[in-house]
Amino acid sequence: MRILLADDDSVTQHLLSRTLQVAGFDPVIVSDGLAAWERLQVEYFPILIVDWVMPGLDGPSLIRQVRKTTFSGYVYTILLTSRQAQDDRVDGLESGADDFLTKPVDLRELRARLVVASRIIQLETRLREANARLAYQASHDRLTDLFNRPTITEYAESELARMQRTGQNLSLALLDIDDFKPINDRYGHMAGDVALRHVGMRITAAVRPYDWVGRWGGEEFLIVLPEANVEQAYIIAERVRESIAAEALALNPDLAVRLTVSGGVTCTGERKDVSVDTLFAEADEALYCAKRAGRNRIMRANEVSP
Repeated sequence: MRILLADDDSVTQHLLSRTLQVAGFDPVIVSDGLAAWERLQVEYFPILIVDWVMPGLDGPSLIRQVRKTTFSGYVYTILLTSRQAQDDRVDGLESGADDFLTKPVDLRELRARLVVASRIIQLETRLREANARLAYQASHDRLTDLFNRPTITEYAESELARMQRTGQNLSLALLDIDDFKPINDRYGHMAGDVALRHVGMRITAAVRPYDWVGRWGGEEFLIVLPEANVEQAYIIAERVRESIAAEALALNPDLAVRLTVSGGVTCTGERKDVSVDTLFAEADEALYCAKRAGRNRIMRANEVSP
């Protein structure tokens, strides 16, 4: 674990650096608070050991800066001080310090405090990772790893608002796997799950890096296409359709099934106040027109008769 040590006393630097290395830490030494702050801007350190009195930026001021800043993880701070007064300790804690060590530093006490610091950092890391997993699970479809319907809807609403502010187009493409129920009925739901994941991956690979892809529900997928007019969206949806139809999906070494999708594409166009629900409805109607026209095709909403 890396530790940033900020102290302007060379003797203290040498003594603590050796102790930290022997204890299995990787110390980085700087001589004042400003240098420590600059280092923290470019590199994350889970533990900061800082002297109270330093030129440029003292220990409590540095810790206040740290507490105002968001890093990739928690920064556990230990304040070194020769001050013994209760008011000084209160001031240090109010600055955001997690712990104190009195100078001259007792090296056994330092090692013990670092054990506590390491345990807290590990707990914080596990909590942060657990929260990240929960956030991912809340926003993604478990089967395909694409955005789920609430999340892709939020992105569509956000992009629509952005496109309306900038006067640019937003297009949506709604795709549905053709004849999906027979796959489940004939080969089982595990095969249907494989087909859904396969189509999701094909869609993701065929769209632009800044497009959004989500599972709309069942065997339907929604693509949110910022800054694309209806013809550009149609070309992208056609590329997706061709990619899926081009190669049969191998369910096992002896069985391959050919998948196709139908899709509907719509665009904001010149409409300034169109709602995202209207776009969803237009894409859905165009999709079902593509189904009725024979499947394995993409239709634009402006091709659909009112």
